[in-house]
Amino acid sequence: MATFKAISHLDLSVSDIDTSAKWYEQVFGLKNLKRSELDNRTMVVLFHPDTGLIIGLNQHSVVPLDTFDERNAGLDHVGFEVGQRSDLDDWEKRLTELAVEHSPVEDTAVGSALVFRAPDNIQLEFWWTKPR
Repeated sequence: MATFKAISHLDLSVSDIDTSAKWYEQVFGLKNLKRSELDNRTMVVLFHPDTGLIIGLNQHSVVPLDTFDERNAGLDHVGFEVGQRSDLDDWEKRLTELAVEHSPVEDTAVGSALVFRAPDNIQLEFWWTKPR
C-alpha cells in the first residue's frame, strides 16, 4: 500500500495577509521565506525550523465568505503535537503573554488540548497524546 511520512505543508486562506503573517511568525516562531503577488491572490510562505513544516498564507482577491467557520465543509481545525503534557502549560503562558485568546488546558482520557484561534477565526490546538 502506498503511504506518506508526514504533512509537508499547510495552506490557509486569510483576510489580511500582513496581519496573519505577523501573527503566525510571533506565535509559532515561523520564519518568513517569501511573498508572492499572483494573479488571483497574495501568498506568504512561512517555515518552522524545528519541524520543517511550511505554512502558506493566501489572501485571495475574491472571497465568498467573510470569516472561517469550522461548521462549513472543509477544514475543522489544525492540531499541533507537543512532546509532553507540561509543554501545554508553557504554550498557555506564551499565548497569554501574546494576548492570544485561548481555552484552558483540557485533560481527557486520551490526551490534553489547548485550543486557540488565528486572526481569521481558524481553530488551532496544541495536543499531547497520553501514553498508552
